[in-house]
Amino acid sequence: MGSTTIRAVDGVSLEIPAGEFVALLGASGSGKSSLLNLVAGLDSPSSGSVVVGGRNLSGLSRDQLAQYRRHTVGMVFQSFNLAPAMSVVENVELPLRFAEVERSKRPGLVLAVLQRVGLAGRLHHRPIELSGGEQQRVAIARALINNPSILLADEPTGNLDSRTGTEVMDLIRHLNESLQMTVMLVTHERDLAEKYADRMIFMADGKVIADQPNPARVAMRGGA
Repeated sequence: MGSTTIRAVDGVSLEIPAGEFVALLGASGSGKSSLLNLVAGLDSPSSGSVVVGGRNLSGLSRDQLAQYRRHTVGMVFQSFNLAPAMSVVENVELPLRFAEVERSKRPGLVLAVLQRVGLAGRLHHRPIELSGGEQQRVAIARALINNPSILLADEPTGNLDSRTGTEVMDLIRHLNESLQMTVMLVTHERDLAEKYADRMIFMADGKVIADQPNPARVAMRGGA
């Protein structure tokens, strides 16, 4: 901004083991979403590196980054980002088209993932015909369709009432536990993080100010 440099993510150093459920907490502008976008390969760091599964994202070509986003990460946002003119099936199928999955294989894959999120009975509805919670489930199904190993969720309950938000978070936690899927959750709600995350990372002004295990979740999972 003029002569002032604003570091959205400033000197952050983190290691997240596969299968962990991590919550990034902090006020608006703390750098949570910027960090998530770096892991997603949507942004590139001006210095340092982002290494996922042994690959430095900064060293990947544009095509390799596109492949990474299609197959390694799934993203869920506060705004559901569904195509309004498309049905549930068509919205979920979209990543399969981009990944050039054979047409004959798509219906079975789409049905399986929609069954997983509890929407097998809403296949041909359009987003406007669904509740907010159902739309977010469609967004989660779309994020899961290419079997990613990492789920990135940016305020996924922000547009939902508390009951529906709990249902969506219960689903995300189930996916984390049943598939050993790594989850990075961006939230400003500490109560939400304490209920679901194994580890809580607090950010302010682009820096990590605290990084701690969540005792309640560690105990629930049988850890020390």
